[in-house]
Amino acid sequence: MTVSRNEPVSRNALDLLRWQFDLTWSLFEYHLERIEPDDFLWEPADLCWTMRRADDGTWVPDWAETEPDPVPVPTVGWLSWHIGWWWSVACDHAHGRTPRDRSDITWPGAGAPAVEWLRAIRADWLEAVDRLTDADLESTTSLPWQNDARHTVAHLVAWVNAELMKNAAEIGQLRLQRAAGRPSATTG
Repeated sequence: MTVSRNEPVSRNALDLLRWQFDLTWSLFEYHLERIEPDDFLWEPADLCWTMRRADDGTWVPDWAETEPDPVPVPTVGWLSWHIGWWWSVACDHAHGRTPRDRSDITWPGAGAPAVEWLRAIRADWLEAVDRLTDADLESTTSLPWQNDARHTVAHLVAWVNAELMKNAAEIGQLRLQRAAGRPSATTG
C-alpha cells in the first residue's frame, strides 16, 4: 500500500491494516502456544546472537552497532527480545510517549515470561491503533525511518505488520527446526 501525503488515508485502510495484523498475530500465536522454554536459547549454528545474563541477573542481547558479516543466526530468545524492543518503541510513538532506548528494553526471560510480555505489548499496540483517527493516520512519524518526513503513521502500522510477520516466521522456523532435530519418543 502506497500512501503519499496527497492521498488521504481512510478508516478503510486502517481496517485493512488491522485485519492484516490480526492475521499475522494468529499465525504467530500458533508458535507462541507451542513454544517451549528450551526453544528460546537453543543455538542452531556456531555463530549466533542470543540473550545472556548480566552480572545483575538481567538479560542482555548480543548486539553490534554495525551489522557483522556474516550475520549471526538469532536465537528465539534474541528474536523475542528484538520484537519487544522495536514494538515497544513503536508503541511509544503511537501513544505519544517518549521513545525508549534499546538498552531500556528488558527481556523477561525464556518461556512464559517472554510470551506474556509479547502479548502485553500486543495489547498496548492495539490500544494505540484502535484509537487512531484519520488525521492521526496521515500525520508523519520518524519511526522506523529516522528524519524522513515522507512516512505517515499509516506507514508505521504497515511496517509493524511486516516486521512482526518476518520475526514470527523466523521464530516459527527455529522452533520447527529444533523440534525436527530432537530424537522421537519411539526412536530415541
